[in-house]
Amino acid sequence: MAHPYEIVELAQRLGKLAEHKIDGINEINRASSYLAINALIESARAGAAGAGFVVVAREVKRVSTQIGELANSLSLDLATEIKRLAELGDEVLRRMESQQGQRLTDLALNLIDIIDRNLYERSCDVRWWATDSAVVEAVTHCDVASAAQASQRLGVILDSYTVYLDLWVVDANGRVLANGRPDRYPGVMGSDVRGQPWFERAMDTGSGNDFASTDIEALEPLGGALVASYSTAIRRGGAAHGEPLGALVIFFDWHTQAQAVVGGVKFSDEERERGRALILDSNHRVIASSDGRGVLTEVMKLPALKEPTGQLRSRDGALLGYAKTPGYETYRGMGWSGVITLRPAPPAQRPALTVA
Repeated sequence: MAHPYEIVELAQRLGKLAEHKIDGINEINRASSYLAINALIESARAGAAGAGFVVVAREVKRVSTQIGELANSLSLDLATEIKRLAELGDEVLRRMESQQGQRLTDLALNLIDIIDRNLYERSCDVRWWATDSAVVEAVTHCDVASAAQASQRLGVILDSYTVYLDLWVVDANGRVLANGRPDRYPGVMGSDVRGQPWFERAMDTGSGNDFASTDIEALEPLGGALVASYSTAIRRGGAAHGEPLGALVIFFDWHTQAQAVVGGVKFSDEERERGRALILDSNHRVIASSDGRGVLTEVMKLPALKEPTGQLRSRDGALLGYAKTPGYETYRGMGWSGVITLRPAPPAQRPALTVA
């Protein structure tokens, strides 16, 4: 089945071919016309002996005139039809691009929706784990025994929830009292986290129904791993409106989980080498990419995305579909976007066209 770009290329080549052949006809016709004129001149010089050639010369000139008129008419007719063929090809290309762009947009929406649903669960986890009795006791008493019990409890949670790197219990002064993986991250317990956005925002939450989330970062105490941090205040008695006594922060294993999502985008075989799936934060910074490039370093400079979903052409010619975070349930998202890009196919990969 022919691709639309073949129609456009064929129209262009047919136009050049028609122009070349008609120029050839006109060249031959001009030569014939010159011969007819020369024959008339020579027959006039020959007098009565050349009278017979006059008739032939005039007929050749008449036929030459008809050929010229036919060539001009053919040139005009072909130009009109070839232009229409090119327009049809362009129209098909536009429709195909629109359909392909819509498909990329759908993939981008599905991508960010999976992320939102996943992170909604994280926001639920942190809020209900902050009411766990061992966690509440740790910030209530702030002693070695309650901290050890909290660490043990957090370790049990981590054994069941493999999407987390660590969970921390922090007192009201910003000192880490307990973490779930002290063997893996021995330098965490006792560290001071005052000034960290996830701690400060957790302590500022209005109730146990609220939580804080921060942009993706590489966290040094966790070996520089990329994390999505979710936190909330731990309140006296585990009550929703109790006094804030400290904070619980959970560190989602962002790189592993996000890479599985962007790497799982269903590109066709033809698209796979040219396609790229991305998650951008609110500043258009790449926080996940299917090819693993540009994470936390690349900024995709997009125009203002006024609509929640859409498609556009980037400056390098790539077709791009995007979808802003729609949020899920009580999780409203952080202004992130799912983006799918598709680079143009190299000309060398297009089938060669031949016109006889």
